[in-house]
Amino acid sequence: AQYAEWKEECRQLFPLVGSGRFITAPVITEDGRPIQDPLVLLENNPENGVIVPPQDIGPTAAIDAPKVTDKKVIQWMLTLHQIGLDVNRTDRALVFYENKESLSKLWDILAVYARRDIDVGYGQGMSDLCSPMIILLNDEADAFFCFERLMRRLRGNFRCTDNSVGVEAQLNNLALITQVIDPKLHQHIEQIGGGDYLFAFRMLMVQFRREFSFCDSLYLWEMMWALEYDPNLFWLYEESEETSPEEAKARLKSIRHYGKYERENMRNGGQNTEEPPLPISIFLVASVLKEKSALLLQQAKGLDDVVK
Repeated sequence: AQYAEWKEECRQLFPLVGSGRFITAPVITEDGRPIQDPLVLLENNPENGVIVPPQDIGPTAAIDAPKVTDKKVIQWMLTLHQIGLDVNRTDRALVFYENKESLSKLWDILAVYARRDIDVGYGQGMSDLCSPMIILLNDEADAFFCFERLMRRLRGNFRCTDNSVGVEAQLNNLALITQVIDPKLHQHIEQIGGGDYLFAFRMLMVQFRREFSFCDSLYLWEMMWALEYDPNLFWLYEESEETSPEEAKARLKSIRHYGKYERENMRNGGQNTEEPPLPISIFLVASVLKEKSALLLQQAKGLDDVVK
């Protein structure tokens, strides 16, 4: 019911939401004037057609149309065509997305999320994170809330300013880890211009969705999330006679406290201001670099070689 209300709110602002169609061309200017050129919309999205505004289309149509004054609504509407462009590129090799309804469902969820999370809005890569939810869950509301919970963990990746990118802290930590486990490789990466480790940007941003097949990336997600649980948790199922009362007490305390940050992060909608623990994804990238160290030292002459 909650998702339906939010979706209806978005539909009132922009009728394409929930219509089974989506757009890939801008629909509004930065000053809030609607762009009502059907030729542009049709050129960008020929298969789905175009919604023609109720008034006559002419040279002055955009001028005569009601101007949007709410800055938050303008910002949201400015992202709708970008969502459509990304939807058209997301997992298109999968049979599931041969159905236009599946594409529009993905667009609807991302549009509603962008409207709800005003601070972050929509960022390129969110479609890769949302796509598995659409495929695995038939109910659109369930898919939305699973995606929303995932974004509580990852929304910081999409916070960008003029001076920094959302994953900059993770890239810095990756550099520090690599410097510790393989100083020669770190020095080599710096020498070829990769000291900022931006070559790992996409891996961390979309959690390896584009580095692996659809199924393999989901296996990796499951593994990463499982590894973030307390390693002592198995003790609940494999009680040993050799475990002393002191050890048992310490393990119970660990289980109670482990994940305290993550639970708080879930409660406050991913807006935790405390320094989070390092995600396992950073260590996965570091382990790959370490594994390929000899090859990188020998053959990597530039950043393109590192990515390959």
